[in-house]
Amino acid sequence: MSYEPHDFWQSFVPPGTYDVSPAEGHVGFYPATLPDGRQLPLPLRVLPGDGTAAVSSLILNQASFAVEDGLAGALADLLRPLAPEIIIGVPTLGLPLASNVARRLGHTRMVPLGTSRKFWYRDELSEPLKSITSPGAGKTIYIDPRMLPLLEGRRIAVIDDVISTGQSMEAVLRLLGHAGITPIAIGCAMLQGSAWRSALTPWLDRIIAPLATPRFHKTAGDRWLPDENT
Repeated sequence: MSYEPHDFWQSFVPPGTYDVSPAEGHVGFYPATLPDGRQLPLPLRVLPGDGTAAVSSLILNQASFAVEDGLAGALADLLRPLAPEIIIGVPTLGLPLASNVARRLGHTRMVPLGTSRKFWYRDELSEPLKSITSPGAGKTIYIDPRMLPLLEGRRIAVIDDVISTGQSMEAVLRLLGHAGITPIAIGCAMLQGSAWRSALTPWLDRIIAPLATPRFHKTAGDRWLPDENT
């Protein structure tokens, strides 16, 4: 089956609908699999460079509400045994996911980080930020100092939409460290490839996600095969 660009991220398909590892490679999309077996077709995006590498893409604010709810529900199920007391959301696309997860865990609020500086923010509670989807953007991430009393001595999970290189989450964890915060869990909707393992090595046992996708390399006939060890 083929998908138009606007068709992606709109619905799950039943378990086993697509072969996750066809010998000839994938064309156009990769069927990421939830813990319950449902599949979410994700478009393959060619990375900048020589055109021979690609990743599967998830843009959560373009997803249907049903898909967002499905991913939030699956992530909440993974977090629930850890009993987090506060959810911290990472901008931009991690914020709606964090809010959805917090509600499912019975929380009355979540704490958002921000990239827009307010006049009462403090330099020591900030970190430079970059990501694979926004190279060279030069953003800075902040935590509102007025939120710190909510976080002191609490079991905290920090949530983003996708972890890819790990650079964004590494900056977030440095930021939280400035405030004396050590999360019990780092959650996301999707782990993309394996490059993030290097940046987040000290945190590997705390990272959870309902979806994990490999990095791909181009093969014959514009097909894509997963890289080994990704």
